[in-house]
Amino acid sequence: IIPGYLIYPPLLLIGIFPLLYITLCRFKSAYTALFIDKRLRIDVVDSLWLTVALAKGYYFWVALGLSFYFFSEKILAETEDSSRKNLINIFAEQPRSVWILINGIEIEKSFEQLQVGDIIVVHASEIIPVDGIIRKGIASIDQHRLTGEAQPAEKIVGDSVFASTLVQSGKLHIQVEKTGQETVVAQIGKILSKMSNFTLSIQIRGKELTDKSTLPTLVLSSIALPLVGSNGALALLGNYPGANLRLIAPMTLLNFLKVASQHGILIKDGRSLELMSKIDTIVFDKTGTLTLEQPKVCKVHLCNLLSESELLSYAATAEYRQTHPVAQAILAVAIERQLLLQIPQQAHYEVGYGIKVQLPNKLLCVGSDRFMQMEGISIPEHIQAIHKHCHELGNSLIMVAIDDELAGAIELEAKLRPETKKVIKQLQQRGLALYIISGDQEGPTRKLANQLGIQNYFANTLPEKKAQLIEKLQQDGKNICFVGDGINDSIALTQADVSVSLSGASTIATDTAQIVLMDANLERLIDLLQITQALDENMKTNIIFSVIPGVLGIGSVFLFHLGFMTSVVLSMLGLFTGVTNTMRPIRLFHHMNSENSGDTIAASQGSR
Repeated sequence: IIPGYLIYPPLLLIGIFPLLYITLCRFKSAYTALFIDKRLRIDVVDSLWLTVALAKGYYFWVALGLSFYFFSEKILAETEDSSRKNLINIFAEQPRSVWILINGIEIEKSFEQLQVGDIIVVHASEIIPVDGIIRKGIASIDQHRLTGEAQPAEKIVGDSVFASTLVQSGKLHIQVEKTGQETVVAQIGKILSKMSNFTLSIQIRGKELTDKSTLPTLVLSSIALPLVGSNGALALLGNYPGANLRLIAPMTLLNFLKVASQHGILIKDGRSLELMSKIDTIVFDKTGTLTLEQPKVCKVHLCNLLSESELLSYAATAEYRQTHPVAQAILAVAIERQLLLQIPQQAHYEVGYGIKVQLPNKLLCVGSDRFMQMEGISIPEHIQAIHKHCHELGNSLIMVAIDDELAGAIELEAKLRPETKKVIKQLQQRGLALYIISGDQEGPTRKLANQLGIQNYFANTLPEKKAQLIEKLQQDGKNICFVGDGINDSIALTQADVSVSLSGASTIATDTAQIVLMDANLERLIDLLQITQALDENMKTNIIFSVIPGVLGIGSVFLFHLGFMTSVVLSMLGLFTGVTNTMRPIRLFHHMNSENSGDTIAASQGSR
C-alpha cells in the first residue's frame, strides 16, 4: 500500500497504520531486550532505524525494505511447514488395516479402530502391527532390530511380541496390549513432529553474530552522524554485517533437511548435520549393519552316500514355502543349482528351530542340533566337531536327517550387504578412520574386518563396553560417528558425537540415534556425508552474502557519502541473493536423482 502512494498519495493514510504496528512490535522487542533481559540486541537497532526512517519521511523505502524482509519470512515459514509435512508423509505412515478375530471369523478393520484387548491375526511374512501377547499359535519371529539377535526367536502362547517385528513362519493370534501412539512404529510420528523445533548451532551463532553487532553498529552510526550527516547514520543502522543471517540460516537448514528426507535420511537433530562435517572416525556395529539378516550357504557336510545336490534338494524341499532367513538361504542355493524339489505332503513346524516334512517314502527333519536331539536323532562325532568349529566362526549349522538318520549338515555364514564394500572403500577414500565393534566371536569379526580392509576391530564386546570403547576413542581426540542397529546399540549411539541407525530400529535405538537411514541402505551414509558437506559450503556462502552488503554499506557511507536508499538496496540485494542460495539444495536434489549420484551436491557447491 505504501509504495502505491507514489501514484495515489491518499493511500499513505491507509498504509501508515501497518507501519506503525510493525514499529510498535519492534519497540516491544527492544523494550524486552533492554529492560527485562538487560541486553543489547539487534531489536534495539531495528526499532531505532524504523523510528528515524519514518520520522524523516522515508515511507516508500521503509515499506519496500520491510516488504522484502517479511516476504522472506513467509518463505521461511512455508519452507518449515513444507519440510515438516514432507517428513511426516514419508516416514510416519501407519498400517492401513489389520485382521481382527471376532467370533472365530477374521474381519479386516482399519488400524485406527484397533483397541486394547482385540485379538488380531498375523500370518507368515507379515509385520506385527502392535505390541501384544500371543494367545494362540507358534511362530518364528525376526526381531533382530529389536534385540540384535542374528537368529529368529521362537514364540509360543503367552510370549510377548512387539510392533514392527516380522513373522517369518507360522500363524499367530495376538491380544493387543499397546496400539496407536504407544506402539514402536507410532513413535516415529512424534519424533517428526518435534524435529522442526531443533536449534542448529550455526543458526544460534548467526543470531549471536547479529546481536554482537548491535553495539558496533550504534557506535559506528554515532560516529557517522557528525561526519556524513543523519542520512548516512541512518543508512548504517539499516544495513549492518550479518543482518540477513537470522532468516537465511534456518531456511538453508530446512531445505537440506528436506533433501535428506527425500534420500531416505531422517535427521532428528539439526545439530548432527553440522557435527557430521567434523567427523573423522566412523565406528560400525557388525551384525545387521555391515551384514544382511539372510545368511548364505558356504559349505555342505555329508554323513552318508548322498551327494551335495541331493542333500540340498531334500533340505530345500523341507523349507519349501518357509520365509525365515535360513530357509530362504537354502532355497536360494537350490534355485541357483536348478535342483528339483518335491512337493511335501505334510509339513509340521516345531519349536526348536526345526521342521518335519513327510514325503511319499521319506520323513525329513531339518533344523538345529537341539531339534535333532528332541527327535532322538544321533549326531556323529565329526559333525559335532564341525558344529563346534562353526560356533567359533560365528556360522550356523543346519542339520538334515532322513528317516531318523542324520544325512548331513549345511553351514551358513553371514552375508555382506551388497553395498558394504563400495561404501567402505568410499569412506576410506575420504580419509576417514574405520572401526568395527561386535558382540560376535573374534574369528568372524576378524574375518569380516580383513574382508573389508578395516584394520581396527573389537570383538566379544558387550553393549555397555561399546560405549566405553567409543569414549576412549573420543579421549584420543577423535570425532566419532557410530552406525548401529538395535536395542543393544543404544548406549553406544548415545555416547557417539553423531549416531546413525538403520530403518526399523527399536524404540530406544530410534529415540537415541540422531540420524536414521530409513531404507536400511548403507549408501545413504555417503549421501549423508555429501549433504553435510554441501550444507557447510552453502552456509559459508550465505554468511558471505550476509556480511558483504553491510561492509559495502559502511564503505559507501564513509567513502562516497551515499545514504539511506543505497543501504536499503544493498540490504535487499544481499537478502535476495541469500534466499536464492538457500533454495539451491532443492534444485540440486533433482540433479542428484537424475544422475543417480551423491557427488553432484558437493561438486556444485564446490564450484561456487
